Amino acid sequence: MRVAVLQPTYLPWSGYFGMIDAVDKFIFYDDVQFSSQSWHQRNRIKSGPGQWIWLSVHVLHQFGQPINEVRINETSKWRMKHWKTIQQSYGKAPFFENYRKEMEDIYEREWEILGDLNMTVIRRLCDLMDLRRPTFMRSSELEGLTGAKTERLLEVLEMVGADEYVGNPGSRNYLDVGLFKEKGIKLYWFEYQHPVYPQIQGEFVPYLSAIDLLFNTGGNARDYIREGIRNALKLDESFRDREAEASAAHAAGM
Repeated sequence: MRVAVLQPTYLPWSGYFGMIDAVDKFIFYDDVQFSSQSWHQRNRIKSGPGQWIWLSVHVLHQFGQPINEVRINETSKWRMKHWKTIQQSYGKAPFFENYRKEMEDIYEREWEILGDLNMTVIRRLCDLMDLRRPTFMRSSELEGLTGAKTERLLEVLEMVGADEYVGNPGSRNYLDVGLFKEKGIKLYWFEYQHPVYPQIQGEFVPYLSAIDLLFNTGGNARDYIREGIRNALKLDESFRDREAEASAAHAAGM
């Protein structure tokens, strides 16, 4: 079973959804430390020709708090500001009206916990883009996790029965690949190739929230995401070496 484990972020970019579409089970890593002014609480949308703007959720938090305990500051009127900005930016986009009701519902509801908001938005966008729906879980639902860093991640993977893990290339610097080999879990790096798609307001701006893709391309959003993941899964070199050795040994035995 192929599994991905990612922290729940606000209005993620298309590559996040590409990883969801590429796995059998997707774990929201929601009980790790919240990082202020990060993707946990903000993302970018297009605001004009070649321009973008941040949408940031106002939160109340203490240092070291996990994502699933960070509270949203509802007194800041962030919901009204975000929805107004989204309407101003995408009101003339070809498919905005197709999804207005479903997205407006997000901003009409009061939210208490940041992680709950982010996970609800992610699931909603998966449905609107008609992506493959893996089994969703939260790491906070798993009992008995004791390790740290790679050891903790592997505990999560073993608990859910993974034999393949799809990792963010940015984690290459701190994941202990050798431990994956010891556990017999194949490690793939997800090298998403950002697609270029029709976009209102001037030249194309990449790495925006996936709502930009949705409002601009509508029912074709899934095709663009799958274009980006067509050759994205790259088996880690150490596993390729092992498979080559096994293949050579098998050939010699024949």
